[in-house]
Amino acid sequence: MQLLTRLQLSLMMLLEYFIWGAWFVAMGIYLPAVLKADGAQVGIAYGNAWFGALVSPFFIGLIADRYFSAQKVLGVLHLLGAVLLWYLAQIRDIAVFPWVLLAYSCLYMPTVALTNSVAMGHTDNPERDFPTLRVLGTIGWIVAGIAVNSRSSTDFIFVLPAILSAVLGVFSFFLPDTPPKGRVAGGSVRQVIGLDALALLKDRSYATFFIGAILLCVPLSFYYAFTGDFLTASGVQNVTSVMGLLGQGSEVLFMLLLPLFLMKLGVRNILLIAIVAWVGRYLLLSIGGASLHWPLYMAVLLHGICYDFFFVTGFIYSDQKAGEQYKSSAQGLFTIATYGVGMTFGSYLGGAVADMFTVGGVRDWSGLWLVPAGIAASILILFVLTFRERKKIS
Repeated sequence: MQLLTRLQLSLMMLLEYFIWGAWFVAMGIYLPAVLKADGAQVGIAYGNAWFGALVSPFFIGLIADRYFSAQKVLGVLHLLGAVLLWYLAQIRDIAVFPWVLLAYSCLYMPTVALTNSVAMGHTDNPERDFPTLRVLGTIGWIVAGIAVNSRSSTDFIFVLPAILSAVLGVFSFFLPDTPPKGRVAGGSVRQVIGLDALALLKDRSYATFFIGAILLCVPLSFYYAFTGDFLTASGVQNVTSVMGLLGQGSEVLFMLLLPLFLMKLGVRNILLIAIVAWVGRYLLLSIGGASLHWPLYMAVLLHGICYDFFFVTGFIYSDQKAGEQYKSSAQGLFTIATYGVGMTFGSYLGGAVADMFTVGGVRDWSGLWLVPAGIAASILILFVLTFRERKKIS
């Protein structure tokens, strides 16, 4: 890969995830503080934020892959997204906010797949080169958390990414050309949305993993929607910086260590470690609070194990189980099932649960965190009893 191309793709990844990281975590603090949102309204907003993951495979598979160069579609989506992000900063009505966010999600979520397509389309060895490009995205998320913490204006969490979305929109037209793949034979709607990969569910272990992955998105959605607000209520300073540096920092570390662990421990043990970490994370949040901060920091630090060891391993496991016949379909189905169905439903449910633990405007955070801990513990029991895959991935 030429140096100029590497620099272009690295900047693309940095900006892509900076834009997302600037508002996504901070929104859980912004909505109650500025728009006076209750738990259900926060849950709806986060559910709508994930909804774009349901439409992304349709958009990418049926439109972008067939008719337009990826970098041009990326540019148009980010320019339109910049307008909606700017508008989100002006909204003061919680009844309006989630629906504008829904529209933005349908523009932004496809860009995640598009940046991957552009990056992998210009690497000499995707297995070797892509991780070194994608890690710039995690760095962008971390820097975004620090940047929004440094400003006193709460609207900045949308204004800054709006500006950078416009910058990335323009910059995208100068990225290396990634032409459409054209109308490939057999590229049916069924393949695009991953229905062909349903045949994999005949394997009991994979079916257990697939169902567990959807269910595990429920406690994951609790973490994204409410941790920032909880840390703020507990007196933790510079919350978005803390969550970025500790959470995404650990994600980088365990992403790099994951291949070694997969070779040594195998899929089953890695997934079990991840689920145990999920249970531990929420128990730590449950015992932490204003007078006890160290469990809160430990809970955030577990993000690398919780996310990488389950979801990144899941993408790899799905890829290997599918083989060449169902490879693309399996990735599409897994994405829709987890980021689309699981995260959207989990966010809505999390909001309703948060209101159940709120009386007179006071939230029982300890009780709230025991709910996702219990869900994760139930999934752990399911895996121990029914998941038998012991293959090691090299």
